[in-house]
Amino acid sequence: MNIAVMIPCYNEEQTVKRVIKDFQRELSGAICYVYDNNSSDNTAIEAQKAGAIVSHESNRGKGNVVRRMFREIDADIYIMVDGDNTYPAEFIHQLIIPVKKNTADIVVGDRLSNDSYIKANKRSFHTFGNYLVRALINKLFKSDLKDIMSGYRVFNKKFVKTMPVTSNGFEIEVEMTLHALDKKFKIKELPIEYRDRPEGSFSKLNTFTDGTLILKSILWIFKDYKPLIFFSLISFIFFSFGLLVGIPVVVEFLKTDYITKVPSAVLSTGLMLISILSLFSGFILDTIVKHQKENFELYLNQLNL
Repeated sequence: MNIAVMIPCYNEEQTVKRVIKDFQRELSGAICYVYDNNSSDNTAIEAQKAGAIVSHESNRGKGNVVRRMFREIDADIYIMVDGDNTYPAEFIHQLIIPVKKNTADIVVGDRLSNDSYIKANKRSFHTFGNYLVRALINKLFKSDLKDIMSGYRVFNKKFVKTMPVTSNGFEIEVEMTLHALDKKFKIKELPIEYRDRPEGSFSKLNTFTDGTLILKSILWIFKDYKPLIFFSLISFIFFSFGLLVGIPVVVEFLKTDYITKVPSAVLSTGLMLISILSLFSGFILDTIVKHQKENFELYLNQLNL
């Protein structure tokens, strides 16, 4: 089987060579692809020295790099790993087995179950962000995933060639997970060891900026994938405010047969109308989403991947 090791990189000249050599050692015959994302150091040169096929993506952001990789690389099995040498190549043998045996479409290297990420990573807000995103997604899709944002993954061709990458940055892992859950792809998680970056190597993640983008993505994907729940919540909020403003008006009318709180009556009516419109929007969009899922299943049948 043709195996592609995909390594998105930005300023990883200290580590990319070792990552390539480690995967070449563990998977003889696999082809390593490094996509350099406008690095200002010698990442591309070091990758070429190590024997990787190097391409360049000018649009900054991991999501943009992954989009190019998924569209341009042709293989039977795809491995995605960061170029910072935090994911040991030795675990690839166990990660690749479920995809080879067709028992999983996507296999995720789970860093959180054995606490290796917590021990190696000194950024507590990143750990908190991982748990928050995981809790939100598991609640939304009634799943039991352990590591939503791991950068160590194995995919089959069917997943890669049907994944519509819309994210630009580090929220790409969240988008992959949501797409897999929504479209009923088989996900398997296997525990791996995680190691922190070597001295002199720096993370490109910004805790607050990237965290905000990820939460924003979840909010919008919540709207796109679960519109009935999303708009029902909005409807409930406006209904509650409308009720709160309108009750005194109704009580006054029942007692006196007059309405003196005209602004409150108008505001309450407007809030109730927004509530009704939101609810019906949810019903309409939920029907559209169901039809999209049906069309996606038919599309998969036609591809025969």
